[in-house]
Amino acid sequence: MAEKLRLVDLVHARLDRFLDDRQAHLDSVADELGVFVDAGRELLAGGKRFRALFAYWGWQAVAGASKPDDLLATLDEHPDIDAIIDVAAAVEIFQGAALVHDDIMDNSDTRRGKPAAHRRFESMHREREWAGSASVYGMSGALLLGDLLLGWSDELLDDGLAQLGDRRAARAARDEFRTMRTEVMLGQYLDIYEEVAWREADEREQLPRAHRVVTYKSAKYSIEAPLALGALMAGGTEEQVSALRAFGLPLGVAFQLRDDLLGVFGDPEVTGKPAGDDLREGKRTVIIALARAGLPVGPRALIDELLGDPDLTPHQVATLQATIRDSGAVETVESIIARSVAEAVAALEDAPISRAATRELIGLADTVTRRQS
Repeated sequence: MAEKLRLVDLVHARLDRFLDDRQAHLDSVADELGVFVDAGRELLAGGKRFRALFAYWGWQAVAGASKPDDLLATLDEHPDIDAIIDVAAAVEIFQGAALVHDDIMDNSDTRRGKPAAHRRFESMHREREWAGSASVYGMSGALLLGDLLLGWSDELLDDGLAQLGDRRAARAARDEFRTMRTEVMLGQYLDIYEEVAWREADEREQLPRAHRVVTYKSAKYSIEAPLALGALMAGGTEEQVSALRAFGLPLGVAFQLRDDLLGVFGDPEVTGKPAGDDLREGKRTVIIALARAGLPVGPRALIDELLGDPDLTPHQVATLQATIRDSGAVETVESIIARSVAEAVAALEDAPISRAATRELIGLADTVTRRQS
């Protein structure tokens, strides 16, 4: 636990230093550009650092595997620790970029209980009574913030990988990051595509298509890719990296399915987003596919009629929630989550990785799938 807390503190401190450096650059161009660092700092201050933790423990799983008595390299003693902290922080910045763009696409008002980036820029426009459309300015400013964060994540990644003595490991990690970045973008597109084109798919295809979104929009980049990134930085063998992928992908699916349940039933005071936010956004998630498959024609038509209406009333949200519960979809999703976690944990049995890292990863599996926000 102490190692985990210290890692989170180190990643946070690295992000602060990085943003301080970028603040100096932006200030040298124009005073008005400070808003990008302010918005980025506020966004990156939140979150649970799950991706950073998985990158670190992927690294430790390999770096600690050859130690006598399975002793881990601590945060103080390993020559590559600064490199892994930089890369873990880069993954967090990448996540920030994805959240900014995701909130624009979903037309979300809030993120972690605060205004989403595009709403922040929009409010700035309104408060100062600038010319033109506040909404257009808000989206444009947030798009640029997301792009800037995306570029910055690449810069910090390069800073970290440049510190590795093993250049082959650095190249392999760089390739993993590139793949992760591409697949997230593809998953994001599939997500918005399913919201509008779902009627074109055969009913039997609704669930596999929803699962495809889960895999590429979230599961791979939330857990599998950070694990592989850390393992590759440590020079992991094909067997070691494959074992971590076999753990990370099913756990990533369980992680996103928990997120989907929270998007429909989560407490706004805990999640920082309005109740039923995914219902207003029209997310064609696994839980929606399962609910539709388990309902007769009438209730299924009700879901299709109301899902995606941004002006859903609290009563309509409650009606949709009750309809989904009645379908049995919640129990089915909980069952899938449990099976996915069991599959993930089983993949670590006899894996050629650090035993201490294995214990930490099993603990993280429980944390990320039982969370309330």
